[in-house]
Amino acid sequence: MELISISDVRAAAADIAGHVLRTPLLRTGWDADLWLKPESLQPVGSFKLRGATHAVARLTAAERARGVVTHSSGNHGLALAYAARAAGVPCRIVVPEGAPAAKVDRIRDLGVEVLLVPPPRRGPEAERIAATTGAVLVPPFDDRRIVAGQGTIGLEIVEDLPDVDVVLVPVGGGGLSSGVATAVRALRPGAVVIGVEPDLAADARDSLAAGRVVVWGEDATYRTMADGLRLPPSELTLAHLLARLDRVVTVTEEEIRAAMGRLVRDARLVVEPSAAVAVAARLFHAAELPAGRTVAVVTGGNVDPAVLASVLVP
Repeated sequence: MELISISDVRAAAADIAGHVLRTPLLRTGWDADLWLKPESLQPVGSFKLRGATHAVARLTAAERARGVVTHSSGNHGLALAYAARAAGVPCRIVVPEGAPAAKVDRIRDLGVEVLLVPPPRRGPEAERIAATTGAVLVPPFDDRRIVAGQGTIGLEIVEDLPDVDVVLVPVGGGGLSSGVATAVRALRPGAVVIGVEPDLAADARDSLAAGRVVVWGEDATYRTMADGLRLPPSELTLAHLLARLDRVVTVTEEEIRAAMGRLVRDARLVVEPSAAVAVAARLFHAAELPAGRTVAVVTGGNVDPAVLASVLVP
């Protein structure tokens, strides 16, 4: 399988320039060797805007007329809806039942069609819509355009911290970690790129160990509060992770909650559970990580207010 290259990531960076926020690196006050990459500051509240914007930019005129469709627990759907509206492209989003209401409401606010389905039906329903309407399917992570777009985060990290030693990146379906690892490996070969995922949804860890996609199933992964990390990698993303990710560490639900609280109180960042896992790894598993200048990717801030309150109130 052909993997994306740093040239693909640079092309994505050109496509999204002026449409996506170039987020800063924020040095933390509690750890002299830790910087945060706060993608929660994007206009849609997550890194997903990068891949979605790149994917929409690559549509032909005929494809733009037919529109786009995807399935998403929230952030990718919100990002695609935003990017499609900005480009004047029709958009439909298939959302699994149980997705955070805050994310679903924001998708609807962008004026796109939202279809709620049982979680196992999310992918098949999006495929059905694409087949019957001619809309272009833009998957949340299983797409070269998406991987390249998310990889622009790695490009910016190395540009802003050229001597970075460690990059910690959340792993769900693997689009983000595939793209970031691609960019960092190409530009800073000596750096270590480590994926982080919940103990309760460690299918990427198991897939890397097995050398094939291992599916836990959403009945199992729905136990984690990190709703953006519940899906396994695809064949495409696993190929990238096997080639370019150093390893995966996992964190507990309690560690995720504590990391969310630290980010809100001490970094003044509103974050969702999935966004806190990289910081949780640094806070609670430092002994498992290499020493040195470390960047934790903070992926999004579209958190349900009740969840946020639960981690802030003793």
